[in-house]
Amino acid sequence: MADEGSLDDYPTEIAEYLSSFLSSVSSVENVIQTLMSVSKGEHLQLAPLEQAKLDLMSAYALNSLFWMYLVTQGVNPKDHGIKQELERIRTYMSRIKEITDKKKAACLDKDAASRFVRNALWDADNAKSKDTTVQRSKPGKRK
Repeated sequence: MADEGSLDDYPTEIAEYLSSFLSSVSSVENVIQTLMSVSKGEHLQLAPLEQAKLDLMSAYALNSLFWMYLVTQGVNPKDHGIKQELERIRTYMSRIKEITDKKKAACLDKDAASRFVRNALWDADNAKSKDTTVQRSKPGKRK
């Protein structure tokens, strides 16, 4: 890219945008270098779901960078195949999000639920028999 000394040739608004863009590109380069420095063997140690998340994130980031490259070259990315590729990756990301949400969701214990319902229902005949057994068991109270 251009060196920072040439930024003085542009208006201040553009120079600020260019310096911001330059810092963003350098941070993206650092992230990509970090990602590329990790071996594939270390990626395989991840759980399958985490590995899929990492692969999708990498694919989405690279395709987004290509989208930005197309914009800088004057190509409308909406008319390019990159749009369909990004949509495909987004659908896979939403599928993984659904899977992780299902794992976090509470599951129903049917036996416990049936006990709650059975004990919560009031039965008049059962209540009368409990009352009479309680009265009979107490000494000194006779009717």
